[in-house]
Amino acid sequence: MSVTFNGNVVKLADKELNVGEDAPEVVLVGGNLSPVKVGGKSDKVQILVAVPSLDTPVCASEARRFNVEATKLDNVSVVIVSMDLPFASGRFCTTENINNLSVASDFRKKEFSKKYGILIGDGVLEGLCARAIFVVGKDGKVVYKEIVSEVTKEPDYQKAIEAVKSI
Repeated sequence: MSVTFNGNVVKLADKELNVGEDAPEVVLVGGNLSPVKVGGKSDKVQILVAVPSLDTPVCASEARRFNVEATKLDNVSVVIVSMDLPFASGRFCTTENINNLSVASDFRKKEFSKKYGILIGDGVLEGLCARAIFVVGKDGKVVYKEIVSEVTKEPDYQKAIEAVKSI
């Protein structure tokens, strides 16, 4: 998968996770420093939205959009994953009235970004995660994935929502 940032190719570290594969269970850090489990089997469909940082206009817009979309979905968990410190994510959610989804940080071990194959391995964004969406069925299988080819662009929201509704 080729990903660019402002037109410059960036390398993604680690193996790419594909549709049909098991979504690795990973423990991230929540806003109050509590553990947040994502991936694996769950009693809800999961939309895992990876963004480089909520402190950018595109990532903020994406979080706001998924906050709205989350209100239209039943039995679905939406989690925004970034490398932002939990305190910054919490402040963002308070400021933006984001309350229909969860935010979690991958800053400690970068385990989510590595296991899902979206850790940026070089360039000015090295160490952040690429912009991506993974839809995980209750059985823990990836049913939809989009790694956005240009980090500064928003994902295809409609395709992700359609994937959720098709489950």
